[in-house]
Amino acid sequence: MTSTKGASPRLMESLTDEFIANKGNELISLRRGLITKEKFIEEATGYIKGRYGDDENAEGELIREFTDHIFGYSKLTPLIDDPEVSDIRVMGYDMVRVKRAGKRMDAGVSFASEKEYRQFIDQIAAKNRVSVSNLSAIQRFTDSTSHPDFILRFTVSMPIVNTSDEPYLCIRKVPKSFPLLTDLVARGMLSEKCARILTLRFRMGSTLICGGNSSGKTTLLNALKETIPDDVAVMVVQQADELTTMYHPDMMFLHSVPPSAESKASYDLENISIAGLTMDVDFFIVGEIKGAEALYILNAACTGQICAGTIHSTSAMRAPDKLVDYAMYESRYSRNELMRMMDCFKTLVFMKDYKVENVYSCRGWNEERRELDYERLI
Repeated sequence: MTSTKGASPRLMESLTDEFIANKGNELISLRRGLITKEKFIEEATGYIKGRYGDDENAEGELIREFTDHIFGYSKLTPLIDDPEVSDIRVMGYDMVRVKRAGKRMDAGVSFASEKEYRQFIDQIAAKNRVSVSNLSAIQRFTDSTSHPDFILRFTVSMPIVNTSDEPYLCIRKVPKSFPLLTDLVARGMLSEKCARILTLRFRMGSTLICGGNSSGKTTLLNALKETIPDDVAVMVVQQADELTTMYHPDMMFLHSVPPSAESKASYDLENISIAGLTMDVDFFIVGEIKGAEALYILNAACTGQICAGTIHSTSAMRAPDKLVDYAMYESRYSRNELMRMMDCFKTLVFMKDYKVENVYSCRGWNEERRELDYERLI
């Protein structure tokens, strides 16, 4: 009888190989949703008992470790559990980096071998029902159910598109219990005066929040949307499930679905934005504007719909140009016409280093200068 107490990485690797070789159909069925997690665990339990004898304590420990290995996140679980870690980057089996409290550093963990790391990539893909292969070498997917505290947003790129011979894996952790506006004031993101101004303006007209990567755009938008009154119907469309609600009773969420090797069905932000605008909503939100959906949120704002969204920009004044660039992908309007339409976004917020740097009010289109007029409020 093989001792299994505190199963070594080599034993777990061996067991995984054996299970895939002998019971691979169960993994495929699980991946395709043909059997439940409970049924899979039942099959795995039977296999382990038959393979490792009748020591119930040893069997129980190995079954627990094996199911954690298949359904959990292996060596990365402590990092996912750590509330101070916001991002995890795996560039090789022995090269794991994190962003902890805003600072990038070594994670202090590694996989036992390149083989174990590749198995892990296959397992998280199967767990989230996506395919990673040369035909789908870059995959983005979200796990919103595994962890009680975080939504996990994954990006995987395979060696065919990497310079490295190993996959790259990036995980963004989005807190399910996100900070409200009062929390952000306490943390120093904005002042109480700024919070009052933004709350009032957010309800009265369309708002565009801009800034660089990890500047706090989504965090601020998540908090502001919780100030929308309960009698307002809200639609949120987004690429990844970063925006959620804790309190609002009439808020619907749609997310994009990329094509895969297993299915040609896909729904991008443009598709779901068009659908969202036909669903009797009072307030329309796009989590991150980055393509042709810009035209639909711009048209919605121009017809009196209150809208909000975030967009990447290096400065506040460049954000309207960026949105217009995206809108022109699908538009027959001229750039000048689209810039005129941008006066429907009455509030422009620029984020920097997780703080509200500036807030501007749009005063309208200046025909003489042929540009938008803005008044700085903060």
